[in-house]
Amino acid sequence: MSHERRPETADPEQRLSPLELERFDACVMPYLDAAHNLARYLMRDAHEAEDAVQEAFLRAIRHFKGFRGMDGRAWLLSIVRNTCFTQLRRKRSGGEKEEFDEEIHSAEDETSGPESDFARSVATGSVRDGLSRLAVESREALVLREMEGLSYKEIAQVAGVPVGTVMSRLARGRKQLLAALRAGAKERA
Repeated sequence: MSHERRPETADPEQRLSPLELERFDACVMPYLDAAHNLARYLMRDAHEAEDAVQEAFLRAIRHFKGFRGMDGRAWLLSIVRNTCFTQLRRKRSGGEKEEFDEEIHSAEDETSGPESDFARSVATGSVRDGLSRLAVESREALVLREMEGLSYKEIAQVAGVPVGTVMSRLARGRKQLLAALRAGAKERA
């Protein structure tokens, strides 16, 4: 007697019920912008960041049944972080090509005028350029803390490191960013 198993198109255990989908939308979807922001800074390429966020959301949906919290921000950002680092490792093993595109990473602001637009452009460009020069761990910590507003404890959870490590990465990253900003200002002068 042969028991052949039919290939399944999708594992019913992995599908979310309408109630779970609603909970996913409430707990995770509000952090889509934060996920994109973190991925953009870690990947340094808008298209690769979009791919990483898509992959992270697929992983989040696939593993949402195991999520027991109410605030999905740290949970989602840790998935995004891990996805980005996995993609960066793959990229490095095949020959790294890292390039920073200022236009992709520039944000528009509602208030405008020629002088304020120029000043904002110079400041934003300087900070983004400075961040792009930092080690990925420092850049990650600064983006999560200063741009996404995560607490030290939440950053530790996302990065999978002790709070003390987060504190030292932030301190080191801030010093490195300040030095990069000073160097950039001297280059422009």
